[in-house]
Amino acid sequence: MITIQNLGNLSFDTLFEAFDAAFADYEISVNREEHIRMLQRRGFDASLSFGAFDEGRLVSFTFNGTGTFQGKPTAYDTGTGTLKEYRGRGLASQVFEASLPFLAGAGIRQYLLEVLQHNEPAVKVYRKQGFRVTREFNYFVAPSASVNPRVKNPGPEIRCKPIPLPLPEEVMPMWDFHPSWQNSFESIRRQEQDYFILGAFVGSDFAGYGILEPSTGDLTQLAVHPDFRRSGVGSMLLAELLKKNSLPSVKAVNTDVACTAITEFLISSGLPLKGKQFEMVRMID
Repeated sequence: MITIQNLGNLSFDTLFEAFDAAFADYEISVNREEHIRMLQRRGFDASLSFGAFDEGRLVSFTFNGTGTFQGKPTAYDTGTGTLKEYRGRGLASQVFEASLPFLAGAGIRQYLLEVLQHNEPAVKVYRKQGFRVTREFNYFVAPSASVNPRVKNPGPEIRCKPIPLPLPEEVMPMWDFHPSWQNSFESIRRQEQDYFILGAFVGSDFAGYGILEPSTGDLTQLAVHPDFRRSGVGSMLLAELLKKNSLPSVKAVNTDVACTAITEFLISSGLPLKGKQFEMVRMID
């Protein structure tokens, strides 16, 4: 008999075992330590996460993250999976629906997720559950050796140096779009020690910044003030960030499709477009 239960009392090893089994036939490979970092970064809240159990075995689950997104208390799908032999029964939808009263009771007002655009069955299910598309995202992946930012001869006036994580209000004038959940300042703060944060300065002016997670090759944020664009600041930041990368590959996930400037910059720097995602939101009453 299948039952829906809270995940708050399960050990992390049990959660990872279910995650690993659910994605065994997918083109992803995440070890235990990487999974821990991923959940921490995305705000995983075991007390507000749920799963389907068959005689005590976790066979379908949604790991919910919680936090604030664009001013609203939000739950975020940081991992949904079902063991292969249990697929096709609608268990993931049952787990999601069962979680809604608990999320609402905890003050959560919206549910946020991202889904690959080519995963049409999942997109269809989410639409039926009341989700709407709020943004479209690109993601880029490349071997580090093939990324070659076109650094112009910047002269002595551009300096890059490590900086503390800036306040959002300091850098919002540099943004062309609001960062996604996993790239947000709230997510970065959860594991700030894992990031390399670099500022670019022209004279005394703060001209741009970049944030890299060296252990995953994740280019989390990169922005240049409009007054200093097309002057080599972005390329110089990217080149310096890559020197700190610990992996043979680099990726930039969840850049807004509407921002053609970042798309053109990454492609011209040797980071090809690999796919697209939808950001989807459902309000919780």
